[in-house]
Amino acid sequence: MGKHVTEINESQFETLVTGSDKPVILDFYSTECPPCEALASKFEEYAELFSDYIYFYKVFRQENRSLANQLNVQSSPTLLFFNNGREVAKRLSGGIRKQELKDTIQNMVSPEVFQNVMSRRKKTNRKADVIILGGGPAGLTAAIYSAQAKLNTILIDPALPGGQVATTHMISNYPGTGGPVPGWELSHKMLEQAKESGAEILAAVDITSLKCSKIGETHYIQIDEDLELESPVVILAMGADPRKLGIPGESEYRGKGISYCATCDGKYFDGKEVVVIGGGNSAIEESLFLTRFATKVTIVHQFDELQANKTAQEHAHQNEKIHFILNSEPRSFEAAENNQMSVKIENTKTGEVSELITDGIFIFIGMVPNAVHLPDALDKNHWGYILTDEDMKTNLPGVYAAGDIRSKKIRQAATAVSDGCIAGINAEKYIDNLKIHEKERKLMGLPA
Repeated sequence: MGKHVTEINESQFETLVTGSDKPVILDFYSTECPPCEALASKFEEYAELFSDYIYFYKVFRQENRSLANQLNVQSSPTLLFFNNGREVAKRLSGGIRKQELKDTIQNMVSPEVFQNVMSRRKKTNRKADVIILGGGPAGLTAAIYSAQAKLNTILIDPALPGGQVATTHMISNYPGTGGPVPGWELSHKMLEQAKESGAEILAAVDITSLKCSKIGETHYIQIDEDLELESPVVILAMGADPRKLGIPGESEYRGKGISYCATCDGKYFDGKEVVVIGGGNSAIEESLFLTRFATKVTIVHQFDELQANKTAQEHAHQNEKIHFILNSEPRSFEAAENNQMSVKIENTKTGEVSELITDGIFIFIGMVPNAVHLPDALDKNHWGYILTDEDMKTNLPGVYAAGDIRSKKIRQAATAVSDGCIAGINAEKYIDNLKIHEKERKLMGLPA
């Protein structure tokens, strides 16, 4: 516990929090909690800055369950903000970003105090051998390899490490697991292995800028506006996300009835009925795959014709398990009885809304690479995916790409791990070559 953060228990809550003469920020945390670990340094930093104006307290949730229940705290970490004995801001939980905490604090003190304190904030610079952007299977694997090679390795993840794997219900095709394994469990083991190998993890941070040299010199990454990292090697492993519909219920039921991967989750719908949203190549090919398990696959597509290639369309129309609802779009998802899902569907021509009850929903409307802040000089395909060679090298010296963010045909956890392995090994070789080059120049009496 930092010197500016005080741990309290439920018996002290009324006196120190609701009876406080200053605003209070209360952090409910747990042990063996990666989001709690990611928050700790940010919480301490702001406690040091604003300790004259705000009390910063922590409560160990496992030992203060009655207080957690009383305040309806259901996850760790959860930040509560009090002033004059009552909550004064929206609660923050999960992967809490520094910017979120900063924005809330700004509304708890006067503008003059906030500006004065923030002006005293120190910007720092750190160096590393390898910086990895992205904490999915590709990034974590690269971190394991580079850290085990005794390279100073820092992995940065704008969210919480794990990537898409962490939100996948079950993974049944990953080698070495002995059978189906929950996605969160597999990603957690990868994360712990990366940390045990010596990699430093900076999670739930905002990447402010990424500057990659075109001639193989130092690359710079700025995070949370006040920390600049520099390194001769950057591995880009930010992944790609399924394109979202952006309708009610989609985020709430992801991994709880809604899936974006037939290969991952199809087996769990054996003998059941599913709905597929989409009409392009991926949607039709994945629907055909789902017919191996499901008794009925209903494709909901917004146009009057499918957009997939003609061969795939013919196979779909010939498959008696596949049914079509065309000229229609989903409007919301809800939980239904018997562990089923309800889909509200609107006909785009008539405006009529109907309800469809199903066992599961698969959404296939495309993927989007997480390409924010990527340098313009980096070669990408027309979809925005990074182009690499088989060594995961990009067109920029010392910059590698791995996993779903690179242009590739197959996107699975196993292929991401393969990419991460190759990138990590080649990063080590690149740094070794830099050291050899530096020694040679010194022997020749030239500047390194």
